[in-house]
Amino acid sequence: YMKEKSPLLDANNSPVCINFNIRKASRAVSQHFDNIMQPTGLRGTQFSILGILTLKGVVNICDLAEAMVMDRTTLTRNLKPLEKNGLLTIRAGQEDRRVREIHLTDEGRETFKTALPYWRTAQKSLVGEVGEDVLHALISNLESVVQASSKLKRD
Repeated sequence: YMKEKSPLLDANNSPVCINFNIRKASRAVSQHFDNIMQPTGLRGTQFSILGILTLKGVVNICDLAEAMVMDRTTLTRNLKPLEKNGLLTIRAGQEDRRVREIHLTDEGRETFKTALPYWRTAQKSLVGEVGEDVLHALISNLESVVQASSKLKRD
């Protein structure tokens, strides 16, 4: 027999809920990227961390957490497998020993380079489905939401 859907659980009843819809889209995009990047052993968030470290070099945990819009606990949980696999190291800061700095290892740099074509495939296929115009509008709109949310957090 077929179960009847609860109207409270019907996604169509939440068309204007920003939280629900952004999380739903985020999960769908994350699953897409994770699926394509599976051969690299990296998840999307881990790839992003390695990408930031590739661009910036050494980053302290607070700055990386802010860039990723993550709390430090969640970021630390994401860093642990990367550190365990030798892709990065976390050590006390040179100028301030209380600050923990994240350093990309040579293996981390190589892993990022190996993963980049998979990321490009995931990116290209999704952009191919939604189109460049939608992509640019989406990113612009999401940045507006991030800025508004940050402003409200400060107020």
